[in-house]
Amino acid sequence: MFEGYYKKSRSERLQILRDYAGLTDAELAILNHEGALPFETANHMVENMISTFQVPLGLGLNMVVNGKKYAVPMATEEPSVIAAMSSASKLIAQSGGLKATSSGRLMVGQMAVYGVLNFERAKQTIIEHQTFLLDVANAAYPSLLKRGGGARELIVREVETTEEKIFVVHLHVETLEAMGANMINTMVEALCPDIERLTGGTAEMKILSNLTDQATATATCTIPTNLLFTKNRSGEEVRDRIVRAFAFSDADIYRAATHNKGIMNGIDAVLLAFGNDVRSIEASAHAFTARDGRYRPMSRWSVNARGDLVGELTLPMPVATVGGSIAISPLATLAKKIAKVENAEELAMLAVSVGLAQNLAALKALVTEGIQRGHMTLQAKSTAISAGAKGEEIERVAEKMLETGQINLSEAKKIIEEER
Repeated sequence: MFEGYYKKSRSERLQILRDYAGLTDAELAILNHEGALPFETANHMVENMISTFQVPLGLGLNMVVNGKKYAVPMATEEPSVIAAMSSASKLIAQSGGLKATSSGRLMVGQMAVYGVLNFERAKQTIIEHQTFLLDVANAAYPSLLKRGGGARELIVREVETTEEKIFVVHLHVETLEAMGANMINTMVEALCPDIERLTGGTAEMKILSNLTDQATATATCTIPTNLLFTKNRSGEEVRDRIVRAFAFSDADIYRAATHNKGIMNGIDAVLLAFGNDVRSIEASAHAFTARDGRYRPMSRWSVNARGDLVGELTLPMPVATVGGSIAISPLATLAKKIAKVENAEELAMLAVSVGLAQNLAALKALVTEGIQRGHMTLQAKSTAISAGAKGEEIERVAEKMLETGQINLSEAKKIIEEER
């Protein structure tokens, strides 16, 4: 039934799908609803395209980074993410906002060379011929060099498996505003014949690495205790509980995974809104936090000499503002304009700042009122919508479910019937 599916027009694909899945006219109408990304464009982006998929796009507010105020486009289906980020950002802004820095933007290409007999001699040979090899790499992508980017250095590593040693050569590339996957892959493939000739080995694998530890961004914040108090707890107690929550995540991998997922809730929402490769940066972030051999929390929370709460987050952030699908995605282009982000380095610092604010919101809620209170308020609205509530009815149904403590579909439907 799906033979040659990719060759069919979209309307033909939908007819085949209709027969296969038994879709109704109403269900086909959902697939035929065209959003901000035109079907014609989407059809050239992926194979077997049938429709586009939408998630809510909202604005994270109150964010101040390096003295600049941001309205941050965030695309996410999780109810509490944008609200939590905005709340924490407001708190941090009262303390002077976030400070962010960038290490630069060197991406990594890897060449795995097998069968090298003398590692030390091969390493020395690569070092001696580095200028020549960088010229070869840059010749493979001359437009990047012309714009001020290009191959910058070669690093040699030795990786040992249970079976053998692998001679690994890293190529560091300044990719400017692009993430640069195609650039890097082109360069390392062009380098391999010379790498093989100089080492006497065989370069079986040549591809970019998604662990971009030469392209990190760091965000920090300092919050006085007088801004941390709640109705039931002093600022000092809230501060100490947040630090203890961090210590727990640093000692326990089960907690670290949840701690880090909360950070990526915010970062992923920014990356998706800006049309970036979410999967690549997720992989890089999690690998980076386990780089010493143990999985750890991405952020760090401590108390300074004045007794203030101090947060810090450093992550690889190989974001892009050009290339890939960014230029052809209308919403990604709009996100850059709305946030008033000027370049990829600024976007990297903004994304990691959102991650730290998201983490503060989660930890503060977790150690004070509990994580469910804010979650359930928004979950109640989602449940009301799923049950068929419309317009102003959604708020009323959600409020009644929160009052009863019964947030489920059957309760929502019951309330809707009573309302009507």
